[in-house]
Amino acid sequence: MRFVRFNEDHLGLLTADDGIVDLTDRLGIDADDPLAEYINGDYDASEYADADPDFDRSDVELNSPVERPGKVIAAPLNYENHIAEAISDKDITTDEWFSIEDKGYFLKAPSSVVGPDHGIELPFSDRRVDHEIELAFVMGEDVKDVDAEDAWDSIFGYTILLDISVRGDQDRSNRKSYDTFTVIGPAVVTADEIDDPQDLDMELQLNGETRQDDNTSDMVYTCADVVEYASLGATLEAGDVITTGTPEGVSALSDGDTIDAEIEDVGRMVVDVTERDVSFEDVHVNKGGQD
Repeated sequence: MRFVRFNEDHLGLLTADDGIVDLTDRLGIDADDPLAEYINGDYDASEYADADPDFDRSDVELNSPVERPGKVIAAPLNYENHIAEAISDKDITTDEWFSIEDKGYFLKAPSSVVGPDHGIELPFSDRRVDHEIELAFVMGEDVKDVDAEDAWDSIFGYTILLDISVRGDQDRSNRKSYDTFTVIGPAVVTADEIDDPQDLDMELQLNGETRQDDNTSDMVYTCADVVEYASLGATLEAGDVITTGTPEGVSALSDGDTIDAEIEDVGRMVVDVTERDVSFEDVHVNKGGQD
């Protein structure tokens, strides 16, 4: 099943022909975050999987499937080719060489989460901001100190995540937590629908030109490895979003750009980019001049 959140507080199933079956009244779900309610509650949408759609996808606003996850856990430099890219381009990371094996995960602010129809807003006109396509997943249960071999059973489903990143010297969580910098969608595809999450083709096109094109088999840490690692330090809770890093090909975004992101068997989303007329340099100088 492919769960979507649409028109703010409605839960639906996305059909193969881009229709949406509205589950909200059918299941009696009344919550601001209906997918989290579904995951944590005693609901079963399977009987509506073949129902006639109530809406066309184009007629609704697609929001992030999870409205406000408790945590967004992210894996840095989890593809070998992106590690090589980062080493050669110091705009990507000013740190010495490292991967997820060296420094573990980082956190993104839940307030940075938006859906594909919301779009990305660049916060500054004078800072490089990059796109990163990633396979992400939503936890289906609370786990702590779980082994990788058992971690697969705790994953509810998979989705596409765009990890948007300001480049510079600031802390990684700072640079990646601006509003609209975590785009999730269009749907969460339940784990039983994905034969092998470690063998999925992914592609990101920027204004019609392919920039990122890889397969999830090239991850350093698998999805289950990330769950195991993260659960050693924190309890992972149902509804948390975990994202697994990006392959090579990241590049800068500009006002008016369009991102077309697709992951095999997971889905496709088209996201527009706009820019605020704000200069980072002006803000930085002005703040630095205050007492």
